[in-house]
Amino acid sequence: MTDITGLPVRPSSYEDLQDLLGKEIGPTDWYTITQERIDAFAAATGDDQWIHVDPERAAASPLGTTIAHGLFSLALGPQFSYSLLSFEGFAHGLNYGYDKVRFPAPLPSGTRVRMRLTLQGADRVPGGIQVRSLQVVEAEGIEKPVVVAEALVRIVE
Repeated sequence: MTDITGLPVRPSSYEDLQDLLGKEIGPTDWYTITQERIDAFAAATGDDQWIHVDPERAAASPLGTTIAHGLFSLALGPQFSYSLLSFEGFAHGLNYGYDKVRFPAPLPSGTRVRMRLTLQGADRVPGGIQVRSLQVVEAEGIEKPVVVAEALVRIVE
């Protein structure tokens, strides 16, 4: 397994995953939330609420600008996770879902974000290992995180 300072971390066994429990991995590189990306997410999902896609109207709101959809912020989790943690040493891994998701702060367009990941559990389940990680997405210049999520991945050995 790669030292935790080398990214992505590459566990290849159940024991490697156990060694990572409680250790923070990251942060990722910064990623800029542009209006174009927000608009593309709105187009893909049909969620075109004005606070996301109408810069003029949003400028007059208490937030002063458009904000990213919470689900757009959450959807960055897999991309960020791949840069922090690789399951290439296993047959394959699949997103199994989320147990808890919160959006503590709005994410203004033009803001840079990055993620830190902490493995919270790696438990044997029928057919493999279930990995639980805490994903925290932070935004430059914003005190609170914009996403805090408990993500689940199922790994086949």
